[in-house]
Amino acid sequence: MGGDFGHLKTDIRGVITTKLSPFEQKAFKGIISHGIPNSIKRTASNIPFIVPPMIVGYIVYDWAVNTHHESLRKNPADFANDQ
Repeated sequence: MGGDFGHLKTDIRGVITTKLSPFEQKAFKGIISHGIPNSIKRTASNIPFIVPPMIVGYIVYDWAVNTHHESLRKNPADFANDQ
């Protein structure tokens, strides 16, 4: 059928493979004209999903810090009758 393992048949019908020489590829083609605008567009499309949770997180953090500082204060009414 195909041969033993390691000696498998390499000419499979119906499969077409193509290769491009690494010397013919342009690795950075379009990085400025297409890459940067695409990055800006993708970042801008994700802002509605990223910014609201960050705002809520900041509000909760600020509330927790303020509540903690308030809980550390001494109540002056507790020391009104001290001598």
